[in-house]
Amino acid sequence: MAKKEVFRVVARAEDGSIRIRDFHNAEAIFRTHTQIGIDDSSTDLDLRGMPVFRGLIGPIPEGKNIVRYETPEVFELMTKEWAAHKPRRRRRATAAPAVEAAPEVQNEWVSSSPTTVAG
Repeated sequence: MAKKEVFRVVARAEDGSIRIRDFHNAEAIFRTHTQIGIDDSSTDLDLRGMPVFRGLIGPIPEGKNIVRYETPEVFELMTKEWAAHKPRRRRRATAAPAVEAAPEVQNEWVSSSPTTVAG
């Protein structure tokens, strides 16, 4: 398992732009946020044991060695963008080859013996 080496905090700046700050350990985040627990249920095993901070959503995996934390407003914005994104529909490059119809065969029942009606 890869060790997460970069802690990324994503927030909105006062002008509304996205501000990203990278830290090389969680200690720098402790100066501005209070740890309220540790992640113990992530499906990404590398995130288990990572700190959970008050006022931040995360940890979220981002790449091989980056763990991401987002403010609630950034999380909401990113989630809305993700949900609104519609994947392009792909079409087949070529149509399936046409199947030729077999020639029509006339099936007539021909009897070689004369029919008699018993009376």
